[in-house]
Amino acid sequence: MNDIALQTRMANALRLLTVDAIERARSGHPGAPMGMADIAQALWTRHLKHDPGEPQWPDRDRFVLSNGHASMLLYALLHLSGYDLPISELMRFRQLHSKTPGHPEVGITPGVETTTGPLGQGLGNAVGMALAEKLLAAEFNRPGLAIVDHHTYVFVGDGCLMEGISHEACSLAGTLRLSKLIAVYDDNGISIDGEVDGWFNDDTQGRFEAYGWNVIADVDGHDPDAIDAALRQARSQAGDANGKPTLICCRTIIGRGSPNKAGTEAVHGAPLGADEIAQTRGQLRWPHAAFEIPDDLRRAWDARERGADARTQWQRLFARYEKSHPELAKDFMRRQRGELPEDFGHQVQALLDRQLAATTETATRKASQQALDALGPHLPELLGGSADLTGSNLTQFKGSRSLTRDHAGNYLHYGVREFGMAAAMNGIALHGGYIPYGGTFLTFSDYSRNAVRMAALMKLRVIHVFTHDSIGLGEDGPTHQSVEHAASLRLIPGLDVWRPADAVETAVAWRCAIEQRQAPSALLLSRQNTAVLEHAGDAADSIARGGYVLRELGTARVLLMATGSEVGIASAAQQLLFEQGVGSRLVSMPCTSRFDRQSADYRRRVLPPELPALAIEAGHPDFWRKYVGRCGAVMGVDRFGESAPAAELYRWFKLTAGDVATSAHELVLEHAKAHPRAPVEDFEIVLSCN
Repeated sequence: MNDIALQTRMANALRLLTVDAIERARSGHPGAPMGMADIAQALWTRHLKHDPGEPQWPDRDRFVLSNGHASMLLYALLHLSGYDLPISELMRFRQLHSKTPGHPEVGITPGVETTTGPLGQGLGNAVGMALAEKLLAAEFNRPGLAIVDHHTYVFVGDGCLMEGISHEACSLAGTLRLSKLIAVYDDNGISIDGEVDGWFNDDTQGRFEAYGWNVIADVDGHDPDAIDAALRQARSQAGDANGKPTLICCRTIIGRGSPNKAGTEAVHGAPLGADEIAQTRGQLRWPHAAFEIPDDLRRAWDARERGADARTQWQRLFARYEKSHPELAKDFMRRQRGELPEDFGHQVQALLDRQLAATTETATRKASQQALDALGPHLPELLGGSADLTGSNLTQFKGSRSLTRDHAGNYLHYGVREFGMAAAMNGIALHGGYIPYGGTFLTFSDYSRNAVRMAALMKLRVIHVFTHDSIGLGEDGPTHQSVEHAASLRLIPGLDVWRPADAVETAVAWRCAIEQRQAPSALLLSRQNTAVLEHAGDAADSIARGGYVLRELGTARVLLMATGSEVGIASAAQQLLFEQGVGSRLVSMPCTSRFDRQSADYRRRVLPPELPALAIEAGHPDFWRKYVGRCGAVMGVDRFGESAPAAELYRWFKLTAGDVATSAHELVLEHAKAHPRAPVEDFEIVLSCN
C-alpha cells in the first residue's frame, strides 16, 4: 500500500466515525468533517505538536475548530490520536453528560482548547492564543532556551468569515504580525441556505492580504501533499520579525464521499441516513462496520509516543532553563498554574488601607485606575487594554507598557473592536500565563456580549472594565447611557457583575476579580464622582460577600438598598430620614451574584424579610424586584436617557436623596398600614427634602 493510499484511508476513518456517530445520535453536522478530513489528517499527523497523554503541557500547539458544528471531526481526531476519549464516548455523541457534546466545550473533552459554536469566535480566541504565545516568548525565552515556541492552528468556514468578528480579530492579528497563527479556510461554497455565492462573494484572498496576512490560495483540500506543502510554507516564516499570520485557502467538497449529497446543503446539518451511509461506505471502499477501525489505521493515527517524545524534549529544555534562570522558571510555572504572587495579599491590604483613609470624592473609574496602579506592578501576568477608550476607561496604570507589532508590553490598544477584544481576551485566558482585562463603555457591552457569555460558559478568569455606567455620564445622551445593561449582564450565569460605590468597594472588586479563577468578572464604573462612604476596618470581607449592611441609623423601619453611585444618594437619604425620626438600614449590593452565593442565614440577616425594602439603581428596575419582594419598591430608570449634565438628569429621573427619602417614607406608611401592630401615626412625618 502506498503512502497516499494510507493517508486516504486515515482520512476516511475520520469521515466514517463522523457519519456513524451522527447517525446514531440522529443529530449533527457531517458535511464539514467529511470535507475537511484530508486537511485534518495532514495537520494532525505531520505538523501538530501535542501529547495525548498530557493535553495541557505548556508548549503544545493550540488547535481551534472555529466552525464548531464540525465537532465530530475533532472528536474523531482526539479518539484516534490517543486522547482519553474512548469509542464509547463517540457512540454517545450529543447525549446527556457525554464527553462529546454537540459543539466542542473546553473542560469536558480532553484535548479541546476552547468552546466553539458561535461562529467566528473560535477565530477570535485563536488570535488571543497566538498573541499570548508571542508575548510569553518575548518575556521568558532566552538565547538557546526557547521554552515558548508553538503555533496556533484554527480551522474556519464560510460562516466564520461572514461574521463581523472575523474582521475585527483578523485585522488585529495582521497589525500585530502574529506569525505563528495559521488559519485554514474550508472553502466549500456551501452554508445552511445553499450555495454562498448569492450572499458571500468576497475577495477573501484580497481581504486578508489587506489585513497584512500571508495568503496561500487555491490549495486542493483533498490532496494531502498539497496541504502539507502549504502548512510547511506557512510555518517557514513563523517567528520571523517581519512574518505574518497565514490563511491557507483550501477548496473542498462538503460531505466528500457521500454519493448523492456531497457538494450540497443537504449534507451540512443532518444525518446522512442509513441508505446514504451504506452507499458512502461503498464509494469510499470502506468495508468495516459502524465504529470499527482497523488495527493498522489505529497504529498510524496513534500520536502518544510521538507526543510524549516532544514533551520530553521540552522538559529537558526547561530543566536547562530552570538551571540557568531559576527565578524566571519559577515565575513561568506559577503563571501557568494560574497562581498569584505570594505578596499579592499584602499589596491588596496596603491598597485598602489607603482607600479607607481617603477623604476625597472620586469616580469609581478613577478608583479602578488607582487599584491598578497599586496592584499592576506586582502582577506581571496582568495584560490590559481598551477598545480605543484608554483615557476614558482609565485602564492604563503606572506600570503599563503599550505593546506593538515590534515591542512586547502589557497593554494593548485594541482599537474600536469591542467584540474582537472580548474574544481575544478569552483566547489569552485559555492559553494561560496571563490575566486579561479590557475596557470599553458599559453601553458597548452589547457589542461584546456574546464573548462575555462565552467567558462565563468556559469559566475563564477574564476581567471586563465597563465605565460610564449609567445616566451619570451626562451629556453624551441616551446612545451612551446604560439603562438595561447592568441588569442584562447580571442574567449571564457565572458572570460576577460588580458595581462598586466608592474607592474601597472598587479595590475589593478588583481583588475578587483577580482571585476568581473560575469565572469572569465585569466591573461597572462611574464617570462621575461618588461619595466617600464610612467603612469599618474589616469592611473588605463584608464587601467581598457581594452585599452587606453599610450603616444603620436608629431603629430600622425601612431598608434602603443600592449600588454604585446611588449608594451615596441612599446614604444622604438615610440621613434625611433619621433627622425626621425614621430609622433605616442601608445595604450596599456591589455584586448580587456573590451575595446570592452566601448562606440563606447571611442573606436573611442582611435583608430581613420583615423590613420593607426600597432598591435604588440608575438602571432598569425589574431586576431588583426579587430582592424587595411584593411589599417593597424599586426606584430606577425604565426608559432611555436624555442629554444633559449628570446632576440635572438625576433630578429629572427623580433619583435624588430627597426623592429616595420621600419614597422610603411612603413605603414605611404602607407597611405600617399593612401591619397594624405598629401605629400608623408614629410614621406620619412631613418631609421637606426635595
